[in-house]
Amino acid sequence: MGLRGQNHLELLLRRQDVELVAICDVSDRMLNSAKEIISKSGKKMPEIFTGNDYAWKQMLEKKQLDGVVIATPWEWHKPMIIGSLEAGVKYVGSEVIIGITLEDHWEVVRAAEKHKAHVMMLENVCYRRDVMAVLHMVRQGLFGELIHLQGGYQHDLREVKFNDGINPYGHGVEFGEKGFSEAHWRTEHSVHRNGDLYPTHGIGPVAHYVNINRGNRFLSLCSFSSKARGLHNHIVKQGGENHPNAKVNFKLGDVVTTNIQCANGETILLQHDTNLPRPYSLGFRVQGTEGLWMDVNKGIYIQEKSAKPHQWDDAKAWLDKYDHPLWKRWSRDTEGAGHGGMDFFVIHAFVESIKRKTDTPMNVYDAATWSAITPLSERSIDLGNQTVEFPDFTGGQWMYEKPVFSLGDEY
Repeated sequence: MGLRGQNHLELLLRRQDVELVAICDVSDRMLNSAKEIISKSGKKMPEIFTGNDYAWKQMLEKKQLDGVVIATPWEWHKPMIIGSLEAGVKYVGSEVIIGITLEDHWEVVRAAEKHKAHVMMLENVCYRRDVMAVLHMVRQGLFGELIHLQGGYQHDLREVKFNDGINPYGHGVEFGEKGFSEAHWRTEHSVHRNGDLYPTHGIGPVAHYVNINRGNRFLSLCSFSSKARGLHNHIVKQGGENHPNAKVNFKLGDVVTTNIQCANGETILLQHDTNLPRPYSLGFRVQGTEGLWMDVNKGIYIQEKSAKPHQWDDAKAWLDKYDHPLWKRWSRDTEGAGHGGMDFFVIHAFVESIKRKTDTPMNVYDAATWSAITPLSERSIDLGNQTVEFPDFTGGQWMYEKPVFSLGDEY
């Protein structure tokens, strides 16, 4: 029930087809915020589980749940996913990153297969309006045959990774035990790990464009990391060079770049850039034999269809024209939903899958494939930027599966 969990909570409470029966957290502050949200909604107060780090297990034992939404620190995702499956839950929605090590990802896949259950990573950027319009264009062949794609997580997180222990963003340079919200747990990963720690916002949409796990797959990966300066400089600037955290040696390079080779010949470039001053951007580029889209300059160019040769069209006209059927149908329902409305769609898809007892549109193989980029990038960097083989979590089934994501306007 942290800040991200409360986003999902509000969306679930808005729905007439969802009964909220239990919530769980270790933080009284976050539980009190959640209770306020529930009271304002007019819905019945759920049973609350708290008191220790394993209260979630009591919740799973006591309640017969159709679905669980997990929005906890990354290191808890794997045990909570597997614990939910073992308790008989058939639909698990997990916030992004489903494991820390490569073996974690295999364990989640094996557990989902063993229990014949559904694990959906709640990757909301797949539902961003421009991202979906471009998917619509890709499927209609506007870009021709796809050749090269880019994406990433380019987001100044310095005031997320550090705060004063009271405010969630900024106001200080504390983290770990003295930090609040994400600064309490997320920053430790920047101390101890060096790789693309947050690949899924960039890779999720791109994977749909080139049908990963459905006729295509990632073959290999190679990562490079720059030196680390941004987090240390932020601490010195905001807290002074004598602040204890100024002595912390951060392992995470400020810019981590990852190249991926696909079975069908496409290349993908991912960038993780969270420690330096910069405006937010996911850096999408979708390039094919007939043209390309780039989100940073909000431009689209289609050979022989754009207004002038060798000059960008403003993307808006194209994106409006090819607005995805999902957005056309549900845009009113997205009002007030987080992240420009895309949070509505990811919860909508999860709930509709449970109601219909069907596969989730993004399955456990997608979750594992996208999330495993983190440990694979760490391994590549540790090996001196060597190219490493990408595991096939589908066990060869990628050759036979067909695309399913957002083919219509339902969910």
